Order: sequence, then structure tokens, then C-alpha cells
Amino acid sequence: MDRRTFLSGATIATAAAATACSQETPGDVAAPAVNRRRTRRLRMVTTWPANFPGLGTAADTTARLIGEMSGGELEVQVYGAGEIVGAFEVFDAVSNGVADMYHGAEYYWQGRSPAYNFYCAVPMGLTATEIMAWVEFGGGQELWDELSAQFNIKPFQAGNTGHQMGGWFKREINALSDFRGLRVRMPGLGGDVIRALGGAAVALSGGEIYQALQSGAIDATEWVGPWNDLAFGFYREAPYYYGPGFHEPGSALAIGVNLGVWESLPAQHQAIVRAACRAANNQSIAEFTHHNGIALQTLIEDHGVQLRNFSDEIWREVGRVSEEVVANAANADALSRRVYNSYIQSRRRSREWANVSETPYLQMRELVLGG
Repeated sequence: MDRRTFLSGATIATAAAATACSQETPGDVAAPAVNRRRTRRLRMVTTWPANFPGLGTAADTTARLIGEMSGGELEVQVYGAGEIVGAFEVFDAVSNGVADMYHGAEYYWQGRSPAYNFYCAVPMGLTATEIMAWVEFGGGQELWDELSAQFNIKPFQAGNTGHQMGGWFKREINALSDFRGLRVRMPGLGGDVIRALGGAAVALSGGEIYQALQSGAIDATEWVGPWNDLAFGFYREAPYYYGPGFHEPGSALAIGVNLGVWESLPAQHQAIVRAACRAANNQSIAEFTHHNGIALQTLIEDHGVQLRNFSDEIWREVGRVSEEVVANAANADALSRRVYNSYIQSRRRSREWANVSETPYLQMRELVLGG
């Protein structure tokens, strides 16, 4: 069949189909037009093992909500650490356009700027609700946008572990001298505090920790809290569980979207991503609070884990060193100084409120119910 014959036949067939569709018998109701949505598929890379409780599922929740809220117009495929890039490579992958978004902990990027620590956790810093308050209402988001735009990224809060534990130790820590030479898995500024105390801080992704603890490459590790720590089985290698953690009082997790991808989204889809991140953030805090209580009971009753707390002497020195380490992070550049000043101002306001609300309430609740 030549081209002219083909086109002529196609034109006739199309006209016939149109005539047939337009014909109605009395009482017929015209069929509604079919709304053919175009699905945009985005790839999310994460710093967590695939489907890992709490951390990995926060990424999954965000992706699922984006799909549901967009009616399928946005579809986010989640890839765990190592499936496309390594855990610590997701930032560059999104910055360079290899992936569309990441889910991770911002203090992993302190090599790009120490200001990133403030958007996850800093020693003696903000709790989960306090960091939400700072980012959402205290100017934190605007500074975060400015920081991440330098790396072609648009950031959002999208998860929070709540207060983390101090970590798993193969031997008891009774005095400051016990930190000397101690090899501890602790990233971020918390690791700088360990170094200042005479220890050796090591940054390892979640999937590398257990083997390092088992082989003796490290003597102790912090990870998250009872729920995640139970899943990794750290109790089998280190019997002493210290809490609370000084280093991560409310660790925020983040979504980072490639800035070009973000700007290409219509306003409606941008609003959906924002809302999905907020919803995932709230769900994450509730999820960790629920499961940590259950897992802690399991660790103590089924596995004989021994809970410990650092001495007052250790806490005082940790507090002193922490303030120095956090302040030093502000000296990198002018933007880091602005982030630091905003963060500290928000911490001051939160402390004043907590000192007349949550802190005395929790003390009184324990006084009444603790017996």
C-alpha cells in the first residue's frame, strides 16, 4: 500500500468512527470524556537499606503519599542504599541529576557545609518538635533553601526519629577516661565531641555497622533507638545500652529534590510534595514513639540488655564540649553563621517554654507514676 492510499483510508476510517460515536438514539446520555493523565515517574535514592523499619519506611511513606495525593500523576520509585548509588552518594546523585530525589540524614553532607548538621541533629540541640518549630516557623526552612540551592537541591523535612539513644558499648563507660581511644560509630558533630573526649569517631552507613562491631573494628556504636537497634541485633555484640543520647535529641530526616526537577513541577504537584513530606514527618514521629516502647521491653526482657546512663561528670563535660563544637561549625562561612544564630535563638525560646511546660510535667508524671 502506498502512502497516499494509506492516508486516504485512515482519513475515511477516522471520519466513520467519529460519525458512529456522535450518533445517539433518543434518551442516550453522552459518555463522559476520558481524562488521560500523564504519569511522571521520579526516582528516589536513600541512605537506608530497602524497607528498613522507620528510616526506610519513612522514605516509602513519602513516596506512597505523593502518588496517592497526585492521583497517580506523580509516581516515585524508591531505591535503597546500594541499589543505584551508595548510601553516602545520594546527595551527589540528586545534585547532578542522576536521581530525582533522596531521603537521608542531612548531617551526612557536613563535608559540603557544616550548616547541614543543624538540619538533622547537633549535640545538646533541638528535640523533634523543636526542630519542626524552627524549620516551619523560625526561619529555618528559608536558610535551608538557600544552603541547598548552592548544590541544586530543594529540601524538606520528611521524618524524625525522636530522641535517640546514646549507643551500644562493649564495656561500661564510668568516667571520662573511658572514652580515650574508644572507637565509636558516630557521624556528624556528635563524632567531633567523641574526638574531643579522646575517642575515635567513625562514620559508617547503617548496613556496615554490625560487621564492624562484630569484627572489633569499632568498640561502640550509636544508631537510632530500640526499634531500629533491635532490628540490627546490636545487643548480640555489645551488652551495655546507654541513653539518652547527647548527640541526637530529635533527628530530622530529609527529602532533597533536584532543583531543576522541583522547578519543573506545576504548582499543584509542588504543593502535593510539600504536604506529603509533612504528613510523612508526623507519621514518622508517631511510629518511632510507638515502636521504641515495644522494642525496649523486648530488649530488656527477652535479651537481657543492660540499660546505662552516663555519669553527671560525663554529662557536664559533654555539654561543655558540645557547645564549643557546635559554635565552631558556624565559623565555616557567613551562611553557616546565620544558620547557627537562627538555630540557637530558636533553642533559647524552646528551652524557656519547655522549662515551664514539658520538662516539669515529665518529672511530676514520673514522681506520681514511677513507683
